[in-house]
Amino acid sequence: MRGLLLLGFGAVILAALGTGATGLTPLRLVQALTGPGLSLQDSIVLYDIRLPRLVLGLLVGGGLAVSGVLMQALFRNPLADPGVIGVGPGAALGAVLAIVLGGSLSGPLLTMAAAFGGGWAAVVLLSRIAQKGGATDIALLLLAGIALSALAGAVTGLLVTMASDTQLRDVSYWSMGSLGGATWAKVALAGATIGPMMLLAPRLALGLNALSLGEAAAFHMGHRVEPLKARAILLTAMGTGAAVALAGGIGFVGIVVPHLLRLAFGPDHRVLLPLSALLGGMLLVTADVLARSLVAPAELPIGILTALIGAPVFLQILLARRAQA
Repeated sequence: MRGLLLLGFGAVILAALGTGATGLTPLRLVQALTGPGLSLQDSIVLYDIRLPRLVLGLLVGGGLAVSGVLMQALFRNPLADPGVIGVGPGAALGAVLAIVLGGSLSGPLLTMAAAFGGGWAAVVLLSRIAQKGGATDIALLLLAGIALSALAGAVTGLLVTMASDTQLRDVSYWSMGSLGGATWAKVALAGATIGPMMLLAPRLALGLNALSLGEAAAFHMGHRVEPLKARAILLTAMGTGAAVALAGGIGFVGIVVPHLLRLAFGPDHRVLLPLSALLGGMLLVTADVLARSLVAPAELPIGILTALIGAPVFLQILLARRAQA
């Protein structure tokens, strides 16, 4: 099964680098590796447009999937995703604030910074609310996350009603997600935030395995439960906040990928976390290839594709679980 994943990973990379409006096809790429090199135009397309887009997609998809694993382990609920702690709605509110109220300063850099700051602000506020007696109350964290998400959504809706037609188009496009603006600068930002998050998350695997038995059991097994919960929330904020800031609103990756891997490999987080990073990146890059191909030379928002791929898979998983029950 892992061999199939690696084979699929190679196929996805080849498709991502060889798909687009120019004549740089997968066959042309293979020929360039075994014979004459690429032309100057094809080299620019490959190294300045498609390669940064591929790397950004792998990092964003991997970060969202790993965040989903962390939240499902923290809440001991397979339906949890990074949105339950308000990172996504907070980031969306920050981005909309920048677009609608940014004025002459409004632009991609300000939008990214505001989205990242909004996601972090939501997590910090939520953590303060959920603290009770020096410990993080998971039930309170969930309820407060729902309330803060609803509040952020309401304020976002209010700002949308104030937006001009141009701002409304920008908000709509950003909210559906895209890798279209990928640059090496964005890749560097993703590497500085999502990269460490994906490297550090597997270090929590044994603690998350113990936490699946309950907080008391994890404590008696020798794990420091409160630092474990804090690190899971911190890493989720890093991964999801950066992913939303860099690529906009992208759904279902954080729910569907962990589910599929649990069905195939079981619940061991030592396996789930690294494979989620791999499969999450593959899923998002696959969606991006379809987004560039289905209506070429135009491009679909990638969030639409992840929903079209993820929602049926998620429904199938739910139906299968119901049949087993």
